[in-house]
Amino acid sequence: MVQPTPADRFSFGLWTVGWAARDPFGDATRPAIDPVESVNRLAELGAWGVTFHDDDLIPFGTQGAERDAIISRFRAALESTGLVVPMMTTNLFTHPVFKDGAFTSNDRSVRRFALRKVVRNLDLAAELGASTYVFWGGREGAEVDSGKDIGAALDRYREAIDTLGAYVKEQGYGIRFAIEPKPNEPRGDILLPTLGHALAFIAELEHGDIVGINPEVGHEQMAGLNYTAGIAQALWAGKLFHIDLNGQRGIKYDQDLVFGHGDLLSAFATVDLLENGPVGGGPGYDGPRHFDYKPLRTEDLDGVWASAAANMRTYLLLRERAAAFRADPEVVEAMSVAGVGALAQPTLDAGESLADLVADRSAFEDFDADKAGERGYGFVRLNQLAVEHLLGAR
Repeated sequence: MVQPTPADRFSFGLWTVGWAARDPFGDATRPAIDPVESVNRLAELGAWGVTFHDDDLIPFGTQGAERDAIISRFRAALESTGLVVPMMTTNLFTHPVFKDGAFTSNDRSVRRFALRKVVRNLDLAAELGASTYVFWGGREGAEVDSGKDIGAALDRYREAIDTLGAYVKEQGYGIRFAIEPKPNEPRGDILLPTLGHALAFIAELEHGDIVGINPEVGHEQMAGLNYTAGIAQALWAGKLFHIDLNGQRGIKYDQDLVFGHGDLLSAFATVDLLENGPVGGGPGYDGPRHFDYKPLRTEDLDGVWASAAANMRTYLLLRERAAAFRADPEVVEAMSVAGVGALAQPTLDAGESLADLVADRSAFEDFDADKAGERGYGFVRLNQLAVEHLLGAR
């Protein structure tokens, strides 16, 4: 029986298990859960870490001694359970003040308030030992095209991230930032909607060296994109700083299902990449396996903890299947037929110039394109082997 342990580095947000199941069409179906209880229960289930927005732990507007007491109580729970805080973030979307965004609000005073809110929480993140700080711009967007100057909004977004990046460097915090893309919801259109948009934005930052990506399964799939391919590109760029794992069924609202309870074959491919790395070699991922899901609204409190356990168990089962898949001689042979590993070989020889390529008649004049076009790559066979390993048939 697979059993998660802290060595697996599974982490959960307080907002996941703590979701009271209120949605746009209905009231909450569960009572609120004390963050300390969440820490204790997650530790009992074998989790390694817990993450949170500031407001998940400290109610909006709490100041002074009351705020200090909440943090002290939470820290004591961490110490008693051994759970760590690998990541923190700031809620810049719930309070009505952020209705038009935070860093990109048309109201300058709101933008200044948002920066101050984040600075205070960066200090807290450093105190708790967080190494990653996530920015999800859920309200950074618009529904009315003429209501938002997108170029100016991106200027303000860049100004905010660079200002905060300079701050953590000055303080010596060692914290890296991770931008979390999402195409829509709650705004009609959100800025930096996909992983690719976020990478392009990071390239324009003064402090982009400490800024990466926190891609979420559901967010990329909401845009009809391939999550595994996306995180592979982030790895290739050296920018996969954190991940959010959950389940999603197609292009619709953000479902936040248990990991693997959506596109299971895609989840298998994701775990294979995270655990085993690219087939042809290259950088791998060594960060937390973070679950950003919501227990179904139909569940009671027992169902909350059952769903948390389900995320970890599904990941571990997929890890076992992925290891067996990579070790299967028939899979190795099928990958060879498909030329998967051959793609790692440079197209030009070492020291070969474009002029040398042009002079090589075998590359073009004497190349038999018709014959090469007859080649079969065997991708269906390879995919069937993945399906059979996933189903435990091999």
